Amino acid sequence: MPEISIVLVEPLYEGNVGFVARAMKNFGFTRLVLVDPCALGDEAFARASHARDVLEGAVRMSLEEVYAGSDLVVATTGELSKSVCTSMRMPYFTPAEIRTILEEAEGSVSILFGRENWGLNNEEVSRADLICTIPTSEIYPIMNLSHAVAVVCHDLAHLPRGTYRLAGKTERESLIEHFGQFLERIEHPDYKRANTLLMMRRIFGRTALTTREVSTLHGLLRRAEWHLDHPDGEEGQ
Repeated sequence: MPEISIVLVEPLYEGNVGFVARAMKNFGFTRLVLVDPCALGDEAFARASHARDVLEGAVRMSLEEVYAGSDLVVATTGELSKSVCTSMRMPYFTPAEIRTILEEAEGSVSILFGRENWGLNNEEVSRADLICTIPTSEIYPIMNLSHAVAVVCHDLAHLPRGTYRLAGKTERESLIEHFGQFLERIEHPDYKRANTLLMMRRIFGRTALTTREVSTLHGLLRRAEWHLDHPDGEEGQ
């Protein structure tokens, strides 16, 4: 199964961090990452209860380090795009659907949970490979941080051992960069490029690319580039 880390981005309240640790351990998760957290003291450990070990073992990292060290990054959000024409928070998946995407994969997966008051910002979301949202009621859609973590961990608990390994972050970023160069070669309109690459990132995220698949896509792009350079050339030259 993939190695799943629960990442709290700038959590505001130590009690919530403790409750998150407890919820994680309830469902068998122990990898907690804290990005610029509030101070943790007695309240955090009291709320963690028998998950004190999860809290003590929490790793402090920058968000940049999280992105760089993860094969796949999932951003959780309650704020969604209203149209498929707006790609920032589209397409989105429920935790159960994220499980389906990950259940045959191996690799490092980081699931980001934002600040209690306003969640993850657009830049943080844009760099994620997948968007996850919990289908809450419209009557009261906002969940407590630890409750949201508990729901996601419940749906991802006991994933089977994967049968293929995810392409690494460096491999996928190289592919995104190659697509960017290709868009420039084919004179894709400048104002559309950023959104097109964001959509490509989302597509690659939900397909959970393997190393072989990344290599094949590079090969297809190189073949197309060769024909752009040799419009009258023979096949195979």
